[in-house]
Amino acid sequence: MELDLGAVRAFVAVAGCRRFGEAADELGLSQQAVSKRIAKLESDLGTTLLRRTAAGAEPTEDGAAFLLPARALLATADQAVDAVRSRRRALRVDVLATRLAATELVRDFHESTGADVEIITSDGLRTAVPALLRGSVDAAFVRVLGLLDPALAHAPVALDPLHVLVGTAHPLAGRRLVTMAELAGTTAWMPGNTPGTEWTAWFTDLAAEFALRIETRGPNFGFDHLLDDVARSTDTVTFAGEGVRVPWHPDLVRIPVAPPVPCYPHSLLWRRDNRHPLLPALVAHLKGGYRAPTRAECWLPPAEQHLFHAP
Repeated sequence: MELDLGAVRAFVAVAGCRRFGEAADELGLSQQAVSKRIAKLESDLGTTLLRRTAAGAEPTEDGAAFLLPARALLATADQAVDAVRSRRRALRVDVLATRLAATELVRDFHESTGADVEIITSDGLRTAVPALLRGSVDAAFVRVLGLLDPALAHAPVALDPLHVLVGTAHPLAGRRLVTMAELAGTTAWMPGNTPGTEWTAWFTDLAAEFALRIETRGPNFGFDHLLDDVARSTDTVTFAGEGVRVPWHPDLVRIPVAPPVPCYPHSLLWRRDNRHPLLPALVAHLKGGYRAPTRAECWLPPAEQHLFHAP
């Protein structure tokens, strides 16, 4: 006997929501079509899987026994279909925000190879890992901290040097370069620094190393509003990486930091068993463009000390 997957899916839907009407809406079918599919499944199996009650439809003993393996069967079937479809769809790459350096790396890959890519934005490491494990994205740009699931692989692919953003009335506004020593005691306003994220941890290490104060007060109204507030201030600064696309602002100055410049590390993270045909090309492209820094060029927090080229 061969099971009709459509009928199995109808049974699982009804067993899950206990209503034929709700199951029909979920499946995009008429209630009559759902009833016919389940009737056929029960006929094929020679048993009753659902009983109608005043509270709705409930699985019988045979239905309850069938439900768990039925769900597993549908999951396997969906994975089989996705294994084929995933080879034909765009490569899905997760970035924290489209204005950051990671997006430029993906754009360069697309323009260099013609590869079909799709940018997905999420919330860094804590959302990228589950997305990779369930297969909703193929690769993610993150700062790797701590132990990862052994199903995942990663490689350093970029270091983004720090820039300082100040208003035109700030004492540093006329400088072409600034050293981190000169910034000691400075307050950097960064309302987007979310507790528990890998980028907030990086700025915490930066503040401890160079005697800075990172202020996250007030609501985060977005990058443009942050720039407006910094532009009006004579003592507050904010930071952005060299690869960050900062909108032009008439009262804002962007100043690079002198070497050894703090660099934010970007790694590419992917699932080892991902078979998307474009993934190896992306990994090779990014690895080919990466050069490990020396200590004279770059400052890195303790978690990234292994990235230095020189011992």
